[in-house]
Amino acid sequence: MLEATSNQVNQDGGYTGLLPKDFCALVYSIADKVGLPHQQIILGGDHLGPNCWQDLTSDEAMAKSDVLIAEYVNAGFRKIHLDCSMSCSDDPVPLGDDLVAQRAARLCSIAENAWHTCGGEAPVYIIGTEVPVPGGAQEGLDELTPTSVEAATQTIAIHKKAFFKAGLEGTWPRIIGLVVQPGVEFDHHKVMAFKPEKAEALSQYIEHDPLMVYEAHSTDYQTAQHLSDLVKGHFAILKVGPWLTYALREACWALDLIEQEWIEPASRANLKQTLLQAMQDNPIYWKKYYSDDVKTQMLDCQYSLSDRIRYYWPQPEVSASLDKLIKNLDNNKPPLTLISQYMPNQYRAIVDGEIGRGIEELIFHKISEVLAQYSAACFGN
Repeated sequence: MLEATSNQVNQDGGYTGLLPKDFCALVYSIADKVGLPHQQIILGGDHLGPNCWQDLTSDEAMAKSDVLIAEYVNAGFRKIHLDCSMSCSDDPVPLGDDLVAQRAARLCSIAENAWHTCGGEAPVYIIGTEVPVPGGAQEGLDELTPTSVEAATQTIAIHKKAFFKAGLEGTWPRIIGLVVQPGVEFDHHKVMAFKPEKAEALSQYIEHDPLMVYEAHSTDYQTAQHLSDLVKGHFAILKVGPWLTYALREACWALDLIEQEWIEPASRANLKQTLLQAMQDNPIYWKKYYSDDVKTQMLDCQYSLSDRIRYYWPQPEVSASLDKLIKNLDNNKPPLTLISQYMPNQYRAIVDGEIGRGIEELIFHKISEVLAQYSAACFGN
């Protein structure tokens, strides 16, 4: 399952510059390249609603949300997270549960109409939202309380009432998941580990609903055991994002160090320097999230677990620098001892014959180390 969030991909391009149809085309082109059948891919839309337009009035934001939902479904997304929990410029803060559910039902109707027009497999839906906001907490974490059974019960009941009132009773069996807070989160430098005993009542509650499982967001940086415990507790859909791009950044920083030792100065890509300069030149994606203290700010720009570096990889100068780094080290392969120094796990994978010495293989292996923990938690392998 591969998802795009509403701020990444939307009818205006999002921060990736991709429309929903462009994202689908990109995913399927990569699948074709590696020989993965399209039917094995589930495309999902995350936090679909007025998230990107909270500065507009509710009428304006919901009109844009209608377009967003229709474009996602028309493009081929079939797992739709309906999230209208955020307040618009003329809304109260926080938004009332009834209004959240009514707006979700409205967007579900739009999605159903789009599906009936374009055909294909029927969409399935996720309701609810997590606290704190998507992408990791901005403030320090000390204690995190899982969603209460009462809150989960109320969310389901209010949404069911709104959906039936909107004539969507036939769609309700395709509401397959509820987003809850199982008690996992991360801030810039700390991870709140899953504690099964604190979520025990929540885990037991969903056993009595034959249609739904829980969807857990911000499961990044949990241990393999904690991921397994989440699945056992019926948090069956585990969302991961920044951990993957964090692993990408770790791999690229290691390769940058290898380049510094192996490639002549005049020929170096200097990826790390290029990327950090891009962040300074255009701080819009990190400035309001990180400390004003210069030393802390520089640390966070590189090493915060929220990994706001991920917003800069598509920029032309950064992309070109990464391409040059890969080309430099592919054309003039570093000795295995250098790889062992900076990428010890990838060195062992080369020696064991799991991967070759191609630079992209090293990067993908680093990212796959994260994905393997999710595979083990979900499928026991």
